[in-house]
Amino acid sequence: MTALLQMRDVWVEYGDRVVLERLNLSIEAGSFVSIVGPSGAGKSSLLRLVLGQEAPTRGTILLDGKLLAAQCGPDRGVVFQRYSVFPHLSALGNLLLAGEFAASPLLARLFGAARRRAQDDAMAMLAAVGLQDAAALYPAQMSGGMQQRLAIAQALMMKPRILLLDEPFGALDPGIRADMHVLIRRLWQQQQLTIIMVTHDIREAFTLGTRLIALDKRRHDPHAPHRYGAVATYDLPLRGKPDELVFAGGEAQALL
Repeated sequence: MTALLQMRDVWVEYGDRVVLERLNLSIEAGSFVSIVGPSGAGKSSLLRLVLGQEAPTRGTILLDGKLLAAQCGPDRGVVFQRYSVFPHLSALGNLLLAGEFAASPLLARLFGAARRRAQDDAMAMLAAVGLQDAAALYPAQMSGGMQQRLAIAQALMMKPRILLLDEPFGALDPGIRADMHVLIRRLWQQQQLTIIMVTHDIREAFTLGTRLIALDKRRHDPHAPHRYGAVATYDLPLRGKPDELVFAGGEAQALL
């Protein structure tokens, strides 16, 4: 089976600073990939590459076997740790905006039957994330968990094939975080998504993922710490029930 996303000998460099080097990854459709590693290991840089915000300095990235353009596309959605929603729009307005820009890039407005269809789609998405009763609320009137649910709904409105999560639950308290774990796993299965999630929480990485990739620097030069970049030091398939933290490979103990 051909991988949905492939990275071949990918390097990311900023001037003389190497962030990622010799990255070779193949990600199958429908997988839930957790990315872990210390600060500065290039986790967010990897997400920016997949999103299309950046192009690799060297190497190639393929989506469906075709070269990935260095621009964000509707086939990829992203959710950040900080709630990336528009504060001046209601929950319904936040979700309608994506459809309006897609259908009418000049006016960013829909009318008549097209607007009614877009509203129905937006309400269905709000229901999917448990916000069906909050359509008229503005972000300032919502809790942190509600705002993050709205951000996820916003990212899913364009029906992306790949959903990128950059520490999406790090600012939430433990109870709300557990609820969000249930939500994202349900959406992953229902929407048939491929998810790539960056997290500093190793338990979260094992709990949610079907695969865990750890990024870190294997080579160090004390006189030039910027000379070497991070590589994939671990690439572990996870199996079994996620809440049991079952994994393949005893070397995963080094990550706990």
